[in-house]
Amino acid sequence: MRRVAIESTSIVSIGYDRKRRELEIEFRETGDVYRFFEVSAAEYADFIAAESKGSHLNQVFKPRHHRYFVIKEGKRLASNG
Repeated sequence: MRRVAIESTSIVSIGYDRKRRELEIEFRETGDVYRFFEVSAAEYADFIAAESKGSHLNQVFKPRHHRYFVIKEGKRLASNG
């Protein structure tokens, strides 16, 4: 899926496949890429239009409990144990 870069402190890029109703989000801190399923075009439009993508993700999108899959694990921060 093709993602586009966005301006956000927590998200690097977002992609949407209208036909499959799938949303991909690449996170800045970890580099992880998540694919969410059964996301409507209206939900995607609201996400893109949100002033703060991170706030929208946490306050609006996550509470809807979309099924998801981690398609890429990025870097993990080392623990000082």
